[in-house]
Amino acid sequence: MSTARSSTRPRDSRSPRRLDWKPRSIRLGSATQEAVRATRDVRHLLRFRLAGLRGRSRRAVPVTLAVLVLLTVLAATLPAFLPELTVSRQDMLLLLPTSYVSVLVISLVSAASTGGGRELLPRHQAVAFPVSPTTDHLGALLMAPLNIAWLLQCWTLLAATSYAVGARPLLPVAMAPVFLWLVTGTVMAQCLAWVVEWLRRGPSGSYVVRGTAVAIGGLVALLVVTGRLTPMLDNSPTLRVVLAVLAGAQGDWLPWLAMMNWLLGIAIVSVVVGAWMADRVSRRSANDELRVESSRHKARPNPGSDFVALLRTDRAGIWRSLPMRRGMVVLALFPGLIALGGDFDWAKVAIFPGLVASGGVLLFGVNSWCLDGHGALWRDSLPVSPRLAFASRVAVLMEILLVATLATLLLASLRAGLPDVSELVAIVCGTVVVTLQVVATALRWSVRSPYAVDLRSSRATPAPPLVMVGYSSRLALSTTLTGLLFSVTTRAPWTWSVLLALPFLLWSAVKLHRTSHRWADPEVRSRVIATVAS
Repeated sequence: MSTARSSTRPRDSRSPRRLDWKPRSIRLGSATQEAVRATRDVRHLLRFRLAGLRGRSRRAVPVTLAVLVLLTVLAATLPAFLPELTVSRQDMLLLLPTSYVSVLVISLVSAASTGGGRELLPRHQAVAFPVSPTTDHLGALLMAPLNIAWLLQCWTLLAATSYAVGARPLLPVAMAPVFLWLVTGTVMAQCLAWVVEWLRRGPSGSYVVRGTAVAIGGLVALLVVTGRLTPMLDNSPTLRVVLAVLAGAQGDWLPWLAMMNWLLGIAIVSVVVGAWMADRVSRRSANDELRVESSRHKARPNPGSDFVALLRTDRAGIWRSLPMRRGMVVLALFPGLIALGGDFDWAKVAIFPGLVASGGVLLFGVNSWCLDGHGALWRDSLPVSPRLAFASRVAVLMEILLVATLATLLLASLRAGLPDVSELVAIVCGTVVVTLQVVATALRWSVRSPYAVDLRSSRATPAPPLVMVGYSSRLALSTTLTGLLFSVTTRAPWTWSVLLALPFLLWSAVKLHRTSHRWADPEVRSRVIATVAS
């Protein structure tokens, strides 16, 4: 029997309660009360999450946040003092409206595919500490910037705007609409994500969402083919944001203030609508997740070997998870569509395998053993060698990443054409190298720093948000540099690509061997299994 009042339990409307967050208590409306209570709950949840950090993570949090703030300030100021480059400041100004739109589109796709954003409180922990949908929504907004993809596009947009404006006394004022546009775009994306999740949980929701996505994709393809996409982007509403930036740089306060108020109003309305949609979503059951857990599967023939049986188990564990299925579809299609729309040649396409591999491994590979959950105890009791289980996990992870990369390359090839021998060998070598590279790194992290995560939730991430920022930064840096190397070898004889790939493959194989040796240690394996099964 409950002995304490839940944060989601509505208060008695007949006896409004005086809030204790101000010295002088006042009566507020129910919506304002909910907003204040949700904000207070978010503060408590943040303290709860920070208190759960262990060892180096506790010391790394303030350092990481300080570095992120410093990089943001540098990105918004330093490019203004650069001399005129090959791309002039005027040309950069012409590109800014399209850049602002691309930030919004990427945020929308990312948020909609994950069903509302990150969870400040994981679902299995929310059973003991229930929070209101408004708290969940505000927590998702707070966690949204802790994403390397969001941070990179934020820094890129700030740097491009700063360079276009140039060194002026009112540069901080000119950059204010850009910061507010980033906030507004993120809030709008989270609001739309709740709408998508509400549709997905409705009658025939999956078909409605998929049909809408296909229709939007077809419309974009039609605009690209007919050449209407570029004129549309040049005349997009974000052109007004660029004009407000220039007005701020010149001290023209009226249009600057009008745009600031306009963006702030959109952000506030989006927060309110998002909270309302989050409440609507909480009243519908998660059909996709329930369908996976309650579906029937026909018995398959007995596997021919222990290794095949382990492969089947690993594949089933991956594909039954909603965030991985949706994430792999987005990773396989979105970079390919960008390459298709950008008319990239094979030298530029050589970078995409690294992006797909690093993004794919971030879905679960950095904490790979959490896929088993409580079943890890049963799985470790099977009469098979631990090294065989490790080899199965490596094989399945590489298999999924290679399939996603192949889909991206096929889409990119529709406009890049058939590659010559040097380009083909460079692409193949680069794909194999970055895939093995990220798998070796991710499994080493999985053994060294396991986390207990329930990946059945469509919004779950395999590690805490700040840890994911570190993981994604290191993976993106290493795979981008590797991709650039193989991009250069597309212009060289094909033997250069092979010779360049050999040391990378050898080093990744050494890392995998060392990690498998650690996994075979009963003490290390017990620590990992006890953590992910807790």
